[in-house]
Amino acid sequence: MGTLIPLVVLAIVFLLIAVRKIGNVNFRIWQVMLLGAAAVLVTGSITPLDALASINLDVMLFLFFMFVIGEALAASGYLYHLSFRLFSRAESVRHLVFLILVGAGVLSALLMNDTLAVVGTPLMLYFARRHGISPKLLLLALAFAVTTGSVASPIGNPQNLLIALSGGIENPFITFPLYLAVPTAISLLLAYGFLCRAFPGELRPAALVHREEEICDPALAALARLSLILLVLLIGGRVAAVMLVPEVDIRLTWIAVVAAIPILVGSRRRFEILRRIDWATLVFFAGLFVLMASVWQSGFFQPLIEGSSLDLAAVPVIVVMGVVVSQFVSNVPFVALSLPALSHLGTSTVGMMALAAGSTIAGNMLILGAASNVIVIQGAEKDGETLTFGEFARVGVPLTLAQTAVYVVFLSLIPA
Repeated sequence: MGTLIPLVVLAIVFLLIAVRKIGNVNFRIWQVMLLGAAAVLVTGSITPLDALASINLDVMLFLFFMFVIGEALAASGYLYHLSFRLFSRAESVRHLVFLILVGAGVLSALLMNDTLAVVGTPLMLYFARRHGISPKLLLLALAFAVTTGSVASPIGNPQNLLIALSGGIENPFITFPLYLAVPTAISLLLAYGFLCRAFPGELRPAALVHREEEICDPALAALARLSLILLVLLIGGRVAAVMLVPEVDIRLTWIAVVAAIPILVGSRRRFEILRRIDWATLVFFAGLFVLMASVWQSGFFQPLIEGSSLDLAAVPVIVVMGVVVSQFVSNVPFVALSLPALSHLGTSTVGMMALAAGSTIAGNMLILGAASNVIVIQGAEKDGETLTFGEFARVGVPLTLAQTAVYVVFLSLIPA
């Protein structure tokens, strides 16, 4: 029975996230996840020490300092000022959605998808209000862009980083785009097509009228700009270090810490910024780590994977398993389990790329498939907007099936 408790709690969590309401009580995603973590702790499904150990401090600190930068960019007005330069070319809603998919998709490969989710969410809500566009359309465009675009980069998301470091991949900054750039570009075009099909009423031909927003706090904007420049330079330095001196490890956490220092040290509004950052999402992630650790410790999924009669080294199997299993145990734990098993089977580079593709595009299927989805939705709810489980799945499920087919076909054509 003890083994089943985490699975039952996980199922209830999924159900509550889907319905978001029982009677007159409305639930937010972070509250549901926190209740799930509390349930497995109270029932003894995971010990308090194991629960604490399961919380990935690097992820928590990375998100915290990125939230600081994102809040400063928005509060100062610099984010909207910058967006005018980036998106003022958009002549229509269709054009804007296309630019969001391409722009956020490319940037997520460089800055990591969670970073783009943090910075991009308030920008999507601004566009929605400024141009009278459905916020759901733009939030979905952002979510699909940062998930899909991150597939082709070894630093696009945490699971790709894990594969790059532990999957025996030579020259990951060459290998990932070489194998995955083309199907990723096709997948971004598919996302554009599915979004246009799902929101036909929003794609009016009327021209968008852009207006350059004034910076409301020049001092904070200057610090936020410095933080943004530091972030890009440090990530560029990290990319160069991985390629030239791989023994030097510039951790993403420290990049976020250093980039946030100008704001935390130099701004008089530092305490206001700290109060306004998205604490609910940090609570969600802490609960997620605890709940997923208890599910993993239940031992339910490991025998299913290890005892399978399927050819676990086959590209279609790897991609499909990545998509399906990541919905239940999250993509990073799935990749962590799969790497030693695939290495034992002597899986080729193309197999490792299939693992990266499947575990990542899993995030486009359901809300809990990717951390970046939760960041987007929590950020939107903080500002009075949201995406329900059903609204996300309505577009996400068929899109993910189509993208899965693209990656399977493309990777299957590459010799092992």
